[in-house]
Amino acid sequence: MPLLVEGRRVRLPQSAGDLVRAHPPLEERARLLRGQSVQQVGPQGLLYVQQRELAVTSPKDGSISILGSDDATTCHIVVLRHTGNGATCLTHCDGTDTKAEVPLIMNSIKSFSDHAQCGRLEVHLVGGFNDDRQLSQKLTHQLLKLNDREENENHFPIIYGIAVNIKTAEIYRASFQDRGPEEQLRAARALAGGPMISIYDAETEQIRIGPYSWTPFPHVDFWLQQDDKQILENLSTSPLAEPPHFVEHIRSTLMFLKKYPSPTNTLFPGNKALLYKKNEDGLWEKISSGN
Repeated sequence: MPLLVEGRRVRLPQSAGDLVRAHPPLEERARLLRGQSVQQVGPQGLLYVQQRELAVTSPKDGSISILGSDDATTCHIVVLRHTGNGATCLTHCDGTDTKAEVPLIMNSIKSFSDHAQCGRLEVHLVGGFNDDRQLSQKLTHQLLKLNDREENENHFPIIYGIAVNIKTAEIYRASFQDRGPEEQLRAARALAGGPMISIYDAETEQIRIGPYSWTPFPHVDFWLQQDDKQILENLSTSPLAEPPHFVEHIRSTLMFLKKYPSPTNTLFPGNKALLYKKNEDGLWEKISSGN
């Protein structure tokens, strides 16, 4: 399977290490990214992408200037950018169905294609580390370099989150306070087993949420009765490396799933999507329910 690296077509290597050895600038770019301090990204102009979501837009977007995601441990954040028209896709992959997700990511960029415009596709992968269950390595090989540091004989990711500036193509380490709109609803869909989906319509500059459906979460009352240690050890792929808010996030998501065991009619009246658009202050504002 050929791949574009540094603008040249190359054969996909057997391992990420082989790729880095064959193309030393990749390691230098990764080192520079790891060496950055983490920037706090505010909500203005931001489109936050949760797990099992993707969003794609271009520099022509009048509402969105930043795509970002974080809390990636064994997950990978993928940025795919067309150098000709600047169309950029960011997605948060957890390895559930990579074979189906890769064409979805590629097609999202192709929808912005201008056949008269020259350019190439650039891929940036962030995430994964040397976790005990070797889940990162499996996903890295499916998509492609590890992001690992060791402390007291335990392994942790170096980078948990990134942002990409759609206008300038700059990629930098980032964390986010605002993960909306509808953070709990979107997180519940992923925890309930929903597949990778595209959440943003760049033509209308709107986030489209749902309508979603899921079956009641198995043993939700049992999990809500467990202490933090049990939740961390059983509902995380990397218990030692999770950010401090992980357990709180899982508990609130489980409570949401308990409250809405069948969301179609309660959260999506008339089985219509929830639509959000940036207002004049650069914040998400609900505009109506879609079809």
